[in-house]
Amino acid sequence: MAAGSLLALFDDIATLLDDISVMSKVAVKKTAGVLGDDLAVNAEQVGNVRAERELPVVWAVAKGSLLNKVIIVPIVLLASLFMPWLITPVLMVGGLYLCFEGAEKVWHAISHRNTKDHSQAKALAGNSSADLLAMEKERVKGAIRTDFILSLEIIVIALSTVQEAPFAKQVLVLSIVAVSITLAVYGLVALIVKIDDLGLYLLKSSTAAIKSIGGFLLWLAPALMKTLTVVGTLAMFLVGGGILTHGVDHYIELGFALSHIHAFSGGLANALAQNLFNGVIGLVAGAILVMVVAKMDKKTMPS
Repeated sequence: MAAGSLLALFDDIATLLDDISVMSKVAVKKTAGVLGDDLAVNAEQVGNVRAERELPVVWAVAKGSLLNKVIIVPIVLLASLFMPWLITPVLMVGGLYLCFEGAEKVWHAISHRNTKDHSQAKALAGNSSADLLAMEKERVKGAIRTDFILSLEIIVIALSTVQEAPFAKQVLVLSIVAVSITLAVYGLVALIVKIDDLGLYLLKSSTAAIKSIGGFLLWLAPALMKTLTVVGTLAMFLVGGGILTHGVDHYIELGFALSHIHAFSGGLANALAQNLFNGVIGLVAGAILVMVVAKMDKKTMPS
């Protein structure tokens, strides 16, 4: 009798773990789009630091990302139980922040297109470790702030896939998703920022084929970082605009859904059109916020 009960317990545990595994996979798949944006944004945010500080910076942001999720997961779970109405407005505020940050990057690039940022070079020339450390801390803080918004959306999307599951399963699934996406994103970010070092290492080889691979990696590293800078900024508009269109659909009945465009017969064409629409919404919202903040700054400046 005892042996039968023990086997039944093991069977229940195995079933529970299988359920959690399946739900976790579904949740991660559903957040794949945001995960791609998260990777691009964070790789761009932690790039362009001194070579010897790249991995420490990635590690610092990864720890901040884990702390973000330690805060976000219980808050989202409690909000879904007691204040489900709060999730959408909080997400929309986060979406507006992403749009603002993206628009600010674009405006800075346009207004300073003929000037280069030599702050890091000046700090290096002056051997000012304090200035370099301050710059590094600001970069880490900015990356962690952006990660908070993206993590919030990822966790909310993951929760939507297990909304009907018992609360204990929701806790386990969101915890697994939070840890796994952090490891995946920042593991890939660490690989991306160290591509050039790998290229230099391969160039020391005596084999011509390996040397050519090293040369290719050295060419790829700056090209990839430039690409991620553009993709990361674009991702802010896509994610932020997507959050805003979902929010409008949630609160306003327009007779059609802003977040589900069906202008074309093909699924891929509709997806591209939806992303373009989200990007335009994000760009417009961000541009308006940048103008508002700029006017507020002018008003608060002493005459």
